[in-house]
Order: sequence, then C-alpha cells, then structure tokens
Amino acid sequence: MCGLLGLLTAGADAADRIEPMARALRCQRHRGPDESGTWNDADVVFGFNRLSIIDVENSHQPLHYADGRYTIVFNGEIYNYLELRAELADRHGATFATEGDTEAIVAAYHHWGPDAVRRLRGMFTFLIWDSQERVLFGARDPFGIKPLFFATGPAGVAFASEKKSLLEIAPALGLGDGTTGDLDAAALQHYLLLQYVPEPATLHRAIRRVESGTYVTVRPGGEIDHERYFVPTFDAPPSGAPTNPHAVAALHGRIADVLRDSVAKHMRADVTVGAFLSGGIDSTAIAALAKEHNPDLITFTTGFEREGYSEVDVAAESAAAIGVRHVVRTVKPDEMMEALPLIVWYLDDPVADPALVPLWFIAREARQHVKVVLSGEGADELFGGYTIYREPLSLAPFEKVPGALRGLLGRASTRLPEGMRGKDLLRRGALSLEQRYYGNARIFRDDQLAGVLRRYDPRRSHTDVTAAHYRDSAAWDPVARMQHVDLFTWLRGDILVKADKMTMANSLELRVPFLDPEVFGVASGLPLSQKITENTTKYALRRALDGIVPAHVLNRRKLGFPVPIRHWLRDEMYAWARDIICDSQADHLVDLLAVQRMLDAHRDGPVDHSRRIWTLLVFLLWHGIFVEQRIRPEIPEPAYPVRL
Repeated sequence: MCGLLGLLTAGADAADRIEPMARALRCQRHRGPDESGTWNDADVVFGFNRLSIIDVENSHQPLHYADGRYTIVFNGEIYNYLELRAELADRHGATFATEGDTEAIVAAYHHWGPDAVRRLRGMFTFLIWDSQERVLFGARDPFGIKPLFFATGPAGVAFASEKKSLLEIAPALGLGDGTTGDLDAAALQHYLLLQYVPEPATLHRAIRRVESGTYVTVRPGGEIDHERYFVPTFDAPPSGAPTNPHAVAALHGRIADVLRDSVAKHMRADVTVGAFLSGGIDSTAIAALAKEHNPDLITFTTGFEREGYSEVDVAAESAAAIGVRHVVRTVKPDEMMEALPLIVWYLDDPVADPALVPLWFIAREARQHVKVVLSGEGADELFGGYTIYREPLSLAPFEKVPGALRGLLGRASTRLPEGMRGKDLLRRGALSLEQRYYGNARIFRDDQLAGVLRRYDPRRSHTDVTAAHYRDSAAWDPVARMQHVDLFTWLRGDILVKADKMTMANSLELRVPFLDPEVFGVASGLPLSQKITENTTKYALRRALDGIVPAHVLNRRKLGFPVPIRHWLRDEMYAWARDIICDSQADHLVDLLAVQRMLDAHRDGPVDHSRRIWTLLVFLLWHGIFVEQRIRPEIPEPAYPVRL
C-alpha cells in the first residue's frame, strides 16, 4: 500500500514543478514510509511513497516498462497478479524484470489497453504515462477501496492519493495558495445530512475524486475524459430462490468457495498478514479462513470499558474458538479527545462516523505486530446485512394505503413530540423508497439543517446524490435498490474512507476480501429471500458460513460498532466540545450559538443529539485545520518498533 502523485503540465516544463511535488509527497509519507521515488520528463512529474508488501527488494516506483515507453505509479494490491503474469507471458511473450504486481498492471495495459482494468482482481489506483502516445491513463478499483483525488488548473492537472497533497500542489496548478476560501457549499450541506462528503465532490471546490470503477485519460493541455468500466448490478434470477434442498446447498457452497478463494488470494504477501476481529460474523469469517493459510495468525480488536458498547468479550471468545493469538486495545474518552484533531488531518475531508477513532487506535496497535490486516468491510452491502434492509418488510402495510392517506399520516407524524415511539415509522411509511432512503447514515433532517447551516439551500436534497442510482435500479426489488445506493454512497463515502485513512495513517495495509469481483459475482445474483427474512439478515451468507465461524457468532444480531459518545458528550466530553464550538471561526457557515444550544440540550436530556453534535464538531475541527489553519496537529514520523 502506498501513496502516489502525478502532475501533467499544460505547456510548461514539468521540471519547474518538482519542488512543490516534493512537499506534496511529504504530506502523505505515512502511506508509504519504506521508500520514496520521483521521476519526470518534459510533461509529467510522478512521485511515490512505498509501503513494501510484495517483491519487497524490487518493484521500486515509479516503475518503467517496455524500454521506458511506460512509467507507472500504483497504490494497492492486485491479488491475481501471478495469474496475469503467466497469461501475459504465455499469450503475448511478455517479459518481466520484477516479481511484483505493479509490472503486471503496466504489462496488461501495454497488451490489452484500457480493458486491462477489467482483468484486475484487487484494490487499486494507478497512473500510467505513455511517453510515445503522450497520454496519461489512470484508474480506480471497482468499489472505491483506494482513493484518487484530482485538481485541474491553468497550469495542468494533478492526481494524488491524499487531498492534502493537492493543496500543496495547488499553486503550481495556478489555483492560488492552496488554502480554501472556495468551500463547496453543496458538499457541506450533504456532509451534514449524510456524515460524509459524497463522491465525486470534496469540501474544496477545486478538488474532486475519480469515482470508483472509473478510468481516466488526459493529454497535456487537454480535458480529463472519465469512463465508467464497472457498474455493480444486482441481477437476481427471475425464477426466484431455489427450493430444491440440493440447489440451496449448492448455492451456499458457492458462497463459501468463492469467499475461501478470495481470502486465499488476499493472503498473498511477502510480509506478515493479520486480521481485525470484532464480534460480528463478517470479520470472524475472514479471520477463520485466513487461519487456514497462516496458523500463527494474529487478530486485533478494540472496544470501550462502558457496558453495551464493546464486542471485546465476544471477539476474544471467537479468537479462542478459531485458535489465534488475539490483541485487544481499549479506548478511553480522553484518548479520543486528544487524538481527534490529528485524525481529522489524516481524513482530508470530514467523516463523522465516531467508529473511525477507535479504528485509528487499533490500527496503530496492529502496526506494531503486522504490516497487513484483513477485514470484513463490504459484506453487509453485498449480502444484505444492514437491519434497515428489512424496512421494506416492516413498511409493507403502508404500500397498501392510498397515496393521499399516506400523505396525511406523514403530516400527522410532524405533530408528534420528538422522540415519541412510532413518530419516525409514520414519517417514513408515508414516503416512497426514493424519498426516505439515502443510505445508512441519517444525521440531520432537512428541517433540522435549516436551523444550523447558514447557507442552507432547500433546493438541495439527498436525491441530488441518490437519484441516478435509483433510476439505474428501477426494476429491482427494494432491498437490491438499497444495496445499490449504499455501494455508491455509504460504502465508498464512509466505510472505505475510514478503513483506508485510519490504517494508512499508521502505515498499515488493510485488505477487504468481501469486496472482490468474484465474490460480488455470486452475491449479486442472490434472490431477496436469500438475503433478508423476517428474522435475520445475510441469510445465505450465514448458512454458507455454518461450520466456518463459531456457533456463538453465526446468528448473532449485528451490533455495528457503537461508540458511547451519547454518554460522553453529557459528561467527560462536554467541556471539550464546548471549547471547540467557542473557539471556531466558522460562524459564517454554521450557527455556533445553535450548536451550543444543541450541546446543552443534549447534556440536559432527554433528547439525544450526540450524532448531530459529533458531525458538527468534526467539521469545526476540519475548518480549524484546513481553512483557519489555527489548529496544527503534530504529525508523527512513521516509526514501528515490532512487538514479538
């Protein structure tokens, strides 16, 4: 895992841009502290920070291929690189100077062109400069596991693994001093609604993201051309769920087989691989399958001392049942408060999921033992694991109610007291799926936003983000449509951002075997009854993992990763939160007095404002770091004494 930089100039000499590129490279040294490399010609400057995982002694980047025609910088891992290298050698006579996966990518591009990205099984962003055709080609993996930011200006276009690196390059692109007076108001409103900034936007108007499943091409002085090569499609068979017991068993067997194969390929590394382990079925399955390849597997979990907010005991029981060495890191509120400004700096854009803070701590702990961890992200989106996916079942009676009467029920819900049981059920039952569902995160409603956000625009809505995905999935069942929306919103906006940023902050590579094209190929064809029932979620996956994961986990209710901020903001964190609000200079964007009133109301109870307060606090810290430049976290040098 690594950090890449690429600058394509527009008529200027690229050599004049080397110094700002060097500063930008230092901003993301945590992504690859093992070595750095730069290269340039008249049009291009490439920079690279390497975390050495495969072919450790070689595969230095930027890497050249075909007698220097191509130069590549690559962040990620290609898990089928051995098979690709063999096919390229056998069919095309390709030769290789290294033993790694980077050269497999550029060789595939040489022989197959842009279609090569469809053959890659892994997580990746990369840039390839073709010095003969004078064209820059870049791509991002199908699910958006690895980030790729870009900025364009009068002097050219730049790409980077970290947005903060592009802020350093901004002056060289003719985009000003690299700070952001030009904050994207729409992106801020969406952040407060969703708890993350939806792709392709960032809070800096001049910086955007290459979307998941997309490749780009650009020539010196030209516009970037974006081409989507992967669209996740949930295509259940028209015949519905298999009823023959042998057919059902075969389906579950295919799930187990493809997941076992994915884990096996995700274990490919020339360094030690561990696994994150919570109390849930997803990470437990990954750890159990990984143990088949590494008898000395180490697993890691984190939690809190407060009862009801920790899966440490369940994870320890699972580790004992699997037979792995287990490491636990307990996080305290004072540690969260101290670490949060640094964590926000690593994030680049605010993400208001409190779970990312303990993730940062366990990643830091894991990096003392291993260089790579496997994790269970993506299982819920692929196999139907979120409890809210059962909502179409609970709201089914509303579908029989005439539209006018449903509207009356919705209006009646607004007259009920906040927090009253049944209020939200009535409100949501009165809405269509497209109106009510915009992903797993629901922070501020529109009416709540209007009282906090200075630049609130009622014309903006979550439908700005979700409408296209609902159009693309119009013929599918409601759960498949929710999964589709989450793959483009919640997964790549929250889940994968926190996974990448918090592990890379600690120079730790995280791999996600569920988010594999072959696994998706099986999961995407599951009928509704194999995903959601009245009693459970991820039905087919649970049946497939029977005998692989311990019995105490197999049918356990999903807890998620709750963080006790509801309690802490009333007690240990109250004064800290108040100071952040009082010190902020973002009152032109957010009504700070309204935020303070919200904090006081939460402290006094009984209304729970904790998630909304946390969302605002993370933004205020972000603004203090990246706009006001008043908050300056001390960035540690990557150093990892290994504990045996």
